[in-house]
Amino acid sequence: MNKLAAHDEEQAEQTRADVPFQVRLSLARADFTLYVDLDLPARGITVLYGPSGSGKTSVLRCVAGLERARSAAVDAPARVVVGGEVWQDEAAGVFLPTHRRPLGYVFQEASLFEHLDVRGNLHYGLKRSWRGALLAQGQRTLDEAVALLGIDHLLARRVQQLSGGERQRVAIARALATGPRLLLLDEPLAALDAARRQEILPWLERLRDELRLPMLYVTHSADELTRLAQHLVVLDRGQVRAAGPVAQVLSALDSPLVLGEDAGALLQGTVLERDASWHLARVGFEGGELSVRDEGLPVGRAVRLRVLARDVSLALVEPQQTSIQNLLPAVVDAIVPDAHASQVLVRLRCGESVLLARITRRACEALGLGPGLAVWAQVKSAALVR
Repeated sequence: MNKLAAHDEEQAEQTRADVPFQVRLSLARADFTLYVDLDLPARGITVLYGPSGSGKTSVLRCVAGLERARSAAVDAPARVVVGGEVWQDEAAGVFLPTHRRPLGYVFQEASLFEHLDVRGNLHYGLKRSWRGALLAQGQRTLDEAVALLGIDHLLARRVQQLSGGERQRVAIARALATGPRLLLLDEPLAALDAARRQEILPWLERLRDELRLPMLYVTHSADELTRLAQHLVVLDRGQVRAAGPVAQVLSALDSPLVLGEDAGALLQGTVLERDASWHLARVGFEGGELSVRDEGLPVGRAVRLRVLARDVSLALVEPQQTSIQNLLPAVVDAIVPDAHASQVLVRLRCGESVLLARITRRACEALGLGPGLAVWAQVKSAALVR
């Protein structure tokens, strides 16, 4: 490829990286009809979240062209557009087969060739995706994927010698080696034990932060959701129940996610200080500061904080002589009934940030809580999720 062509391709890639991708589809299932109509970010991880059987994997299969979605209505034809390139448009009769869609697909089980070593598995995908003069470009793409996922020391190993986490990292590198414009990940950690999941999550975070392409990530794990998602789509029985930036969806009182034990808020913060004597870290966010268990992250590191609603209590005056040391001035924003009749969920504004508190209905009435009331939020526990 000459320099002019390379420059043109680079400019085209930058343009594609700024164009949101569209997924509009309808697909009949045994007990429901899947229907989604979404405009999704052009880069980063969009998590499809919901219970088993909600339609998450069906969305991925339709985007990949493994199943053909149909139009939900005359005025809403099925349409999949990635980086400005139309992969499906029922109105125009366009349907690209899977092999013509520049995508990478990572499944629950890493389907690697047992008779090849890691290098052989990666080069198999490389040769199938890049031809002739473009092979050098493909090799550079592969080298970048190997470095990004930290698997260079595994290249000579046989597949049988890899741990579950290592196998998945190799599978992701193979998917990236094809130079995809979209990466699909279908519960890639579901087959791993807890230790292996914790091993691979930092690598997935690195992909999210460093790659300039969109990723659709299917999970029903709240832990993976809070660690990885930048954009969130909640599915239930084939319908989109909520969609938007992850912190916004998690703190929305009309979102399905606020019902249940996992209700809570996600805060974007920065490590301000580490206290070695108490093994604590002080994290600042837009609205205050919280002390959390020191996980060894350096000062200045951007982090996410997860604060569950069950770990937040409320007081009308600043508490004194209490073991709860994370105290934040806040204002009541809204109150709604919780899943159980005895409880309510209170949404709080802490500066520009939002917290949720789960308290009893009796306590809410006794305190005279209502929108606009100034309170103190007592955060019993907060967890770093990155």
